[in-house]
Amino acid sequence: MRFIFKTDYAQDIKLAKHGGHVFWYSALVLLLAAAPWLFSEYLLAQLTFTLIYGVVGLGLMLLAGFTGLFSIGHAAFLGVGAYTQAVFTGMGVPFPIALALAGLISAAVGIVIGLPALRVKGIYLGIATLSFGFIVEEGFARWESVTGGNAGKSVGSANVFGWLADTSTSFYFVCLVVTIVCTLAVVNLLRSPTGRAFVAIRDSEISAQSMGIHLAYYKTLSFSISAALAGIGGALYAHQIRFLSPDQFNILQSIDLLLMVVIGGLGSVHGAFLGAIFLIGLPQAISAVKDFLPDAIGQAPGLKAVIYGLVLIAFVMFEPMGLYGRWLKVRTYFQLFPFYRKGLFKRQKSFQKSDRLK
Repeated sequence: MRFIFKTDYAQDIKLAKHGGHVFWYSALVLLLAAAPWLFSEYLLAQLTFTLIYGVVGLGLMLLAGFTGLFSIGHAAFLGVGAYTQAVFTGMGVPFPIALALAGLISAAVGIVIGLPALRVKGIYLGIATLSFGFIVEEGFARWESVTGGNAGKSVGSANVFGWLADTSTSFYFVCLVVTIVCTLAVVNLLRSPTGRAFVAIRDSEISAQSMGIHLAYYKTLSFSISAALAGIGGALYAHQIRFLSPDQFNILQSIDLLLMVVIGGLGSVHGAFLGAIFLIGLPQAISAVKDFLPDAIGQAPGLKAVIYGLVLIAFVMFEPMGLYGRWLKVRTYFQLFPFYRKGLFKRQKSFQKSDRLK
């Protein structure tokens, strides 16, 4: 088991706590960089989708996992970013500028929904964001001059100042760079006073307010940053699928995104990516095993929805901390073996939420 001897307060907010972090994250980046030569084109496309949903998951994780504000209409921000990217790239705007505009416009929309939502919390906030999602989806369908309406809108390849990312490999590297930048931005944000304010609001709004944290400002800021990340993910999503229609950003997409962060592990940056792997990988796993099931089960309509529901119920009942929480328990078991005690994590519930996932 690794013990870190701290001699400076700055060690608590370092990006890498020890050399092991540097080694393993560097190895992960090298593996991802070599992915086009290690995986087939189909697996590379699935990995690209995982990176895109990972960016969106970072935004929703920041809002739900670190600020405690749940959104059931996050697909609306994904759609705003996607259509913004399609419109600006169609006008000849370079990809990086269009990507930044997609994030900024999504952030502005996030502020619009964040301000009225300040008066509500819990399930009422979920209903408010759900209603907003319905409004935006209908707006996509009705604003035909911009979005193409129900007929849809095609999206071209990403043009990075003359360099055209028109192959699966080239666009994968674009998504990889954007994902790394967004991840570092979120991790650094969480180390800052702003990130600590988000966590304080999540743990106790009354305690946060008593410490001088302006609830309205930080809640709105969390909404806007979360929406911006969802918009950036939506911009990448638009180039990946090449065709947009309003029904791609409906309530089912919002539920999938919320399911992604809950199963990945609320309150963890790792959980956003573990949830994205789950969201992309589960349909592939279902397709792989359904042929071995009886026809009454394997060919039944709604099989995917039933499995999603059962998995979510299982996680809520047996592993509320998600996939990352399970990994922490497995890692702790091997670190403390043979001195691991069965009720170790149950006793940790007496600590603050912000201390449990370190």
